[in-house]
Amino acid sequence: MNEEITAEMSSGNVFADLGFDNPEEELLKAKLAREIRAIIKRRRLTQAKAAEILGMKQPDLSDIVTGRTGKFSIDRLVRCLESLNRAGKVDAEDK
Repeated sequence: MNEEITAEMSSGNVFADLGFDNPEEELLKAKLAREIRAIIKRRRLTQAKAAEILGMKQPDLSDIVTGRTGKFSIDRLVRCLESLNRAGKVDAEDK
C-alpha cells in the first residue's frame, strides 16, 4: 500500500485540465450558474418561484443551479441573470 501520489499544477481552468472541448465557455457557464444560484439564495426564492420569474420549468432551473449547464447557451444564462436582477429591482421598489 505504498502507492506514490503525484500532483499536477492546475491551469486555473478545471475544464481545460479535464480536456473539455470548449473550456473557456464551460468556465463562463459555471460562473453564470453560480451567480444565478447566489441571487436565488440571497432573495430566498424557491426554485419554483425563480423558475416562474425566468419563464422556465423548475427542472430546467434545477439543472442550472446544480451546475448541469450543458443544454443552456451563455446567452440564455445571461438572460436569466438579467431577469433575476430586474425582478429584484421591482421587488425592492415595491417595499
